[in-house]
Amino acid sequence: MRGMRPFTILWCVVAALTGATAVAAADHSFIKGPFATGPDVTKTCLQCHQSQAADFMKTVHWTWSSRQKMGSKEVVLGKANAVNNFCIALPSNEPRCTSCHAGYGWKDASFDFGKAENVDCLVCHDTTGTYRKFPTGAGHPAYKDVEFPPKSGKTWAAADLEEVARSVGRTSRQTCGACHFFGGGGDHVKHGDLDSSLVKPSRAMDVHMAVDGADMSCTACHRAEKHVIPGKALSVSVSGGRETLDCATCHAGNPHTKIAVLNKHAEKVACQTCHVPTFARTLPTKVYWDWSTAGQDRQPGKDQYGLYTYDRMKGDFKWGKDVQPVYLWFDGSVDRVLMGDRIDPSSIVHLSMPSGSRGAPGAKITPFKRMVGKQPYDAGSGVIAIPHLFGRGGYWQTYDWSSAIADGMKTAGLSYSGKYGWVETDMYWKVNHMVVPKSEALLCNDCHGERARLDWKALGYPGDPAKQK
Repeated sequence: MRGMRPFTILWCVVAALTGATAVAAADHSFIKGPFATGPDVTKTCLQCHQSQAADFMKTVHWTWSSRQKMGSKEVVLGKANAVNNFCIALPSNEPRCTSCHAGYGWKDASFDFGKAENVDCLVCHDTTGTYRKFPTGAGHPAYKDVEFPPKSGKTWAAADLEEVARSVGRTSRQTCGACHFFGGGGDHVKHGDLDSSLVKPSRAMDVHMAVDGADMSCTACHRAEKHVIPGKALSVSVSGGRETLDCATCHAGNPHTKIAVLNKHAEKVACQTCHVPTFARTLPTKVYWDWSTAGQDRQPGKDQYGLYTYDRMKGDFKWGKDVQPVYLWFDGSVDRVLMGDRIDPSSIVHLSMPSGSRGAPGAKITPFKRMVGKQPYDAGSGVIAIPHLFGRGGYWQTYDWSSAIADGMKTAGLSYSGKYGWVETDMYWKVNHMVVPKSEALLCNDCHGERARLDWKALGYPGDPAKQK
């Protein structure tokens, strides 16, 4: 068959049919509570699932870091030591950041990664839709009703651990999205192509996950082996490997059966370039964050989407909706700035930059969300500053940048000169989701012609290649 290998077709169909819709729980009526904490539930899970926990504890979902090759040297890279232009870095901010860790109790560097009881099985396998990590609980849910946000009058309900434990099942878009839709501090903030609109999307939003279409689960494509889930966020990735995922996993060969020239394009153009023409189509995504204006006593305004453009704790924001991606050559590798790396503050600092160029082996024109920021750096040593933001003594309590940076740098094991400044940064996030129906994919004139969206000269061409002899 043209376009897809037979076994691949079968695998994709089975995945779509079996892993797609609302997840049914297996019969776990034998599980008996009450459970005081999440780790108490895990102890019960471990009576049968010790090997699964051991496998999981080897994955980046647990370690938030891995050893990877960067050129001729090996580096440790991941959320644990990466910097970004959202909430900047993990050290000293763990109880807030690790509310999205698949474990319990990572509140500081003393967290025991070798203790299986710390694994949170429920966050991925809940089928009730009621299990939620508490936003500042270092990975724990609420064990009693809590007013949150403070002084809001709103109640964050305690988790019914016994009910959730007796209702575990396969993962779903909702369980995966509980963290991946809410990166960067809230829904639809970070990725642009991942947000809560994908819990029950229409076919116009995403043909793969559409409830009126294929209704595929995340694991229909991100198919795990021993809890290793393929697919990497470029913010913490260097190169490919077992965890790399590509459209060709299902759409191999020559998928364009009617227009052969499109198959030729696919040799140098990523599938997403044509099939994800815009992102953040339902919910706006954050595209700019300026930390330098935080701490000011001024009224926050709202933009055309009804979203706040200023927060005293965080500074100024800009949001974008139905955003056209930035197009770059990408060969699968990423240049990164890690904690402690020296930077040049006189120009924009690329915290994550896709590698690739015209003619580079394996490189394809690929769509990205570009996130721009302004954040503190150590003006003495020339490294990105690691501020202590959350918790006692953090910036969100003191509004004192110098003390917040001193605390954060110390926790990260870095020296601080005592002088800080502000630097412009950007990051690139590969756009993979929100695949439109083929009738809405880009056409020839979208990339070639007077109003072409591609900057051909920036991509290494003398001009539009369709006009070249």
